[in-house]
Amino acid sequence: MNNAMNDVFTRLATEGVSVWLDGFHSTGRHDLGALLRQEETRVLTGAVGSLPAFADLLRGGSHHRERIHELAREGFTSEEVVWELATQDTRAACDALLSVHERSGGREGFVSLDIDPRNAFDAGATVAEARARWRAVNRPNLLVKIPATAANLSAISLCLAEGIGVDATAVFSPDRYAQVSEAFLSGLEGARAAGLDLRSVSSVASFFVNSLDIEVDRLLDQAGTPEARAMAGKAGIANARLAYEVHEDWLASPRWRRLAASGAVPQRLAWNAVDAPTPLYPDTRYVEELVAPGTVGVLTEATLRAVADHGEIRGDSVRRHYAEARRVLSYLPWFGISYPTLVSSLATATLRQSASAWGGLLAAVRGELDAHGRALSPL
Repeated sequence: MNNAMNDVFTRLATEGVSVWLDGFHSTGRHDLGALLRQEETRVLTGAVGSLPAFADLLRGGSHHRERIHELAREGFTSEEVVWELATQDTRAACDALLSVHERSGGREGFVSLDIDPRNAFDAGATVAEARARWRAVNRPNLLVKIPATAANLSAISLCLAEGIGVDATAVFSPDRYAQVSEAFLSGLEGARAAGLDLRSVSSVASFFVNSLDIEVDRLLDQAGTPEARAMAGKAGIANARLAYEVHEDWLASPRWRRLAASGAVPQRLAWNAVDAPTPLYPDTRYVEELVAPGTVGVLTEATLRAVADHGEIRGDSVRRHYAEARRVLSYLPWFGISYPTLVSSLATATLRQSASAWGGLLAAVRGELDAHGRALSPL
């Protein structure tokens, strides 16, 4: 690793920012184990998986395809095949990061796994599936993704109370993050009441950043005024900064201090969807503008390498900007943009897209199973 590259990630670490990979597989270009052995990507201390990404591996030869055919001979359904492959890849990723997890005293080295997005509004089904994934993977550095819908806040609390690591995902606003934080604290209180070691109960809240910019910029472009153009590209960072203000508020609460005294580890904000939405913006902007203690940057491999190549870290870029962030979001109604409506629609659209991608994945696997069945049938 050259000195400039080393300096960028050293400064991020000094500021309390962890770097996790967005998307991984156990083989191929996104093989996490191979990336961790590369000089320029050795800075990774976590990884976030995506079940729909498995569909890409069905194109062309892959060990996943061969494994599907093996499972087909054993009579597995398409959904059972998906979970078998997901468990296999997630275990491999957890094992690749286990030494990081152990060296950090359980603070780093996590792997985040999707569950069926169709359960996003059914807390009971979400908890049942989270328990199943937790048992199947059976690794201490697993986090189970739970979509942070209003219905699933109780699921987040219950899973944490049982010691299941949670990635509360698809958080789009400071208000929803405040509710997630409440669910986190309630979960830890439940874990403490159950006699669990709070040092082993881990969680992040994945806050989506660029989605708001994409939609706000589209609406501002329709306005077409100089004032609208001046507002472009500001909403996403402002929104995320105000979420961090919520983070600081609950960290300062007596309720958290009591939990911390019992060994609890803070839930961290994980900045997700931080690729620049357009070539007009620097490809490192969200990483550089969201530097704050106790956060996680979830970066695609492309953004990771961009940061390594030309990122500039200038210290904390969040906490001194709360007033400015509120001012930015307060301007949105001037352009006919309802912020509450927008963040709600973004969350709904994201969950709908996830459910659609899940359906596409199941269909792709079902196609492989059917094709294999035809190949085995006598002529």
